[in-house]
Amino acid sequence: MTQVTPNPRLEAAPTGLGEISLMAHAAPAGSAGILPAATWPPTLRQTGCLRSQLMRASPLLSTALLLCCWFMLPAPILSAQSRTPAPSPSPKQDEQEIDPDDVISVNTTEILLPVTVRDAGGALVSNLTRRDFRIFEDGAEQSLSDLSLRNVPVDVALIVDASSSVATNLEDFRQAAEGFASHLANDDRVSLIQFDDRVVMLQDWTGSLVQLRRALRRIVPGMFTRFHDAVLLGARDQLPRPNARHAIIVLTDGIDSGRGSSFDAALRGALQAQTTIYVVSNTQIERARKQEELSTLLSGSDSAVRFNQLHIDDLRLGLEALNESERHLEQLTVATGGRLYKPVSFNDLERTYAEVADELRHQYTLYYSPLNSKRDGQFRRVRVETTNPQHRVAARIGYYAPKR
Repeated sequence: MTQVTPNPRLEAAPTGLGEISLMAHAAPAGSAGILPAATWPPTLRQTGCLRSQLMRASPLLSTALLLCCWFMLPAPILSAQSRTPAPSPSPKQDEQEIDPDDVISVNTTEILLPVTVRDAGGALVSNLTRRDFRIFEDGAEQSLSDLSLRNVPVDVALIVDASSSVATNLEDFRQAAEGFASHLANDDRVSLIQFDDRVVMLQDWTGSLVQLRRALRRIVPGMFTRFHDAVLLGARDQLPRPNARHAIIVLTDGIDSGRGSSFDAALRGALQAQTTIYVVSNTQIERARKQEELSTLLSGSDSAVRFNQLHIDDLRLGLEALNESERHLEQLTVATGGRLYKPVSFNDLERTYAEVADELRHQYTLYYSPLNSKRDGQFRRVRVETTNPQHRVAARIGYYAPKR
């Protein structure tokens, strides 16, 4: 839609001078700036009649009389055409621009730290008290101020890889995501993000299963994989409520197409946002498929192997990429206090997402006030232990202190 901008000089014209302004600025196309005589001011209409009579008598005399009449016009009329509107003041520039990298992860003196504890067999431990935990920051033991088990709400960003490696199994993800949301408490919220060659927010924070179900139907398959950008969006832009836990659950093989952010940037963003990341990886599924296809090709005759050599090399590169991806996914989940799940079939997705929901329900939330109160923006490394050496503790490896 074309926006019509009023002429500032026309609007500034004083009462009774609109005709002059229109002559100067709003003449019809092809009229050379002249309006019909009926629209002229009275003085000019009189001048026009006198000129038409005298032109027939004496061209020189008529011209002189016309100039005299023109200079007899009131001064305001003459000045209206030359009036220039006062320039509008330019917006005041901010004295200091905020650097996007200056992300403050901790805005208060109390740290919120989600912690998951499992026994030697991998079962969740949910009967611990504050006396069972010890917490260290940069090697110095901290005083634990409070502990909560499942009383802190959680905001979970569900992220799905819609690239070609997952596109044929999106219906399995939809069912698993719906099942996961049904296990959350009433005060928990979810959002939905799709990524392929783009990163698209399909549903902002909601506690409605109906809204989530509608958003899941809007997932469409793509081609490339901007995994790192999706993690950054879910961590930095999908901010949780104050005093709520923040988690991301992403279904992906973790192989980024290299068109956006780096892995280090994604990890840093997650730590800055204090986000716990769970990855449901289809690397085992993809690995089994590629290995089976590779075995089939290598079992052929020598001539068949030579004929398919390019495809064989491509499969081997794909297996190496899956191995490297798993290492990155393990590093990402361990550093943020989450977990890497590797189902062997897409049929296991619903059970896997139910396991993540169960972990969030049995997650401890530790609170402590750091002994180091410096606001220097430096990374503080955190370690959590229990009094039972058989326990396996999953917690974020640290946080970034606020800057001055």
